[in-house]
Order: sequence, then C-alpha cells, then structure tokens
Amino acid sequence: MRHLFIVNPQAGKRKYAPQLQQKLDGLDWKHEIRYTQYAGHAREIAEEAVADGRPIRIYACGGDGTLNEVVCAAAGHPHAAVTNVPVGTGNDFLKIFGAGNKLRFQDLDALRQGPQAAFDLIDCNGRLGIGVACVGIDARIGADVEGYKRLPLVSGIGAYILALIVNVLFKGINQPTVVDMGDWHFEGETAVICVCNGRYYGGGFMPVGEAMPDDGVLDILVVPKVSRLTFFQLVGKYAKGRYKECGGLVRDYHGEGLSFSSSRELVAVIDGEEYRARNFVIRLSDKKVNFFYPGDLSY
Repeated sequence: MRHLFIVNPQAGKRKYAPQLQQKLDGLDWKHEIRYTQYAGHAREIAEEAVADGRPIRIYACGGDGTLNEVVCAAAGHPHAAVTNVPVGTGNDFLKIFGAGNKLRFQDLDALRQGPQAAFDLIDCNGRLGIGVACVGIDARIGADVEGYKRLPLVSGIGAYILALIVNVLFKGINQPTVVDMGDWHFEGETAVICVCNGRYYGGGFMPVGEAMPDDGVLDILVVPKVSRLTFFQLVGKYAKGRYKECGGLVRDYHGEGLSFSSSRELVAVIDGEEYRARNFVIRLSDKKVNFFYPGDLSY
C-alpha cells in the first residue's frame, strides 16, 4: 500500500505548517510527500498517483479546497482512498465525525490504520464535491469573504461580517430563479439553494443534520424569496438544521438532484470553491470515492 501526503503549504495561513512537518518527520512507516505549488496542483499530483492502479491512500493536508482537488482525482478509482489532514481554516467536511475530529484526523498513525467507506459525491455542472454545494445569498457571502480578508486589519470573522452586510443590505438577498426539483416546478425569486452530501459548510452551518455521505441521497433545501427581517429570523434555525420549524418557508427535497437557472449569473460554492454560471444541474454523481478515517470515529 502506498501512502502519499499532498501538502498545501498555504493552508491555514501557514500557522499549522510546523506541527504538520514535525509529525511527518516522525513517521516510521514508508510514505511519500508532495507539496503543492499552485491552485489545482493537488489534483494533478493525485491523478498521477492513482494512474498506475496500485492500492494507495492519499492524505490531503490542507482545507476543504485541497480535499476537493484530491477527491476529484480519486473519484471512481476503487484502488484509491482519500482523507483530510486538517491544516486549513475551515475543514467543514470533517465536522461530520463529531467533536474532536480535528485532533483525531491529525493522528497520522490512526489514519493509516483506519477503516474506509465509499462516499457519494455531488456533480455540479460536471464539477465534483464531497460536502455541500450552495447557490444564493450564502454562496455570495462565502465568495466575497476572501476578498475582504485582504483588507488591512480585517480578520476572518470581520471579513465574514463585512460580506454579510454588503450582500444583505446593499446587493439584496433574492435572485430570479427557475427551479425543477422532483415534481416541483418554481419560477420566482430564491434566497438560498443548498445541496448536502455532507452536513457542514460556511464555517459551521449545518442545514440538514440527517444528511449522510453514503446513503445515495442528496438532501436539498430551497428558500424562496424572503425579506431581510425574515432572513435574519430564519438564519439561526437554518444553521442548526431546524428547517422543518421554519413554517413552510423552506422547501426540502431528498433525492438525486435538481436543476435551476437564472437570467443573471449565479454564484455557486462547492466544498468552499467558487463557480459561476446561469444554468445549473446538480445531481448525485455516478462516481464514489473511498474515504478513510480513525477507527474510533463515526459519521
């Protein structure tokens, strides 16, 4: 069995890099290490690694974006398995494994010996994701946060607050959308479209607490047009998976996908990565990916 560590040296503003390097230096079992040099490099390294068909475990050392790149490369290859060593700022996908997940996924020996499971994937216009795909006000906020982080004296939470204020108060919450989901056809404005294979995104939002990454079902929420006041009243329940308590303001569907379009360009965020289009088809992918984890944890 090959063990390949793909390390994103930019993840987490490099604050975890010394600890990770120390762990890697201390390993007494055979392994390989590759460092990414640019966006998309983790996928290229992983694609090369899985090409020969030999059994391999790939450790994506970084955030959700690094994990996504490795997942896309390993998807559909039964001889490959992936995991996430959390050294990013988000690592939302790992939250499905419960409290203390970050420390356990930094135990490299526990990962090496851990079990694996075949996880479903989201296909969003041909782009694969393992966690959550969202389109709407939450996606636009998430996409804008990175830009605000570059401003002097603006922290991570400060960047999020700025993005929230600008989008909700000045850009507006709702966008014109045509949605087809199961037997439901909708033409109007929507605030949020969220498709869950994992459970968490946006730093801790958990829209569908019962979502399972291996059940062959995507859990989808659509929030039609809401006022600013209603938005702020709903967001707390939405973030905690209490969508059924929202008085019918949230439409839920549990199936293989949906399609939607808009006269405007829409912003999607998939596993924390931004994507723009006017027409979207989001469905359960035909491919799966093997994911390994410490044996004492459960999703």
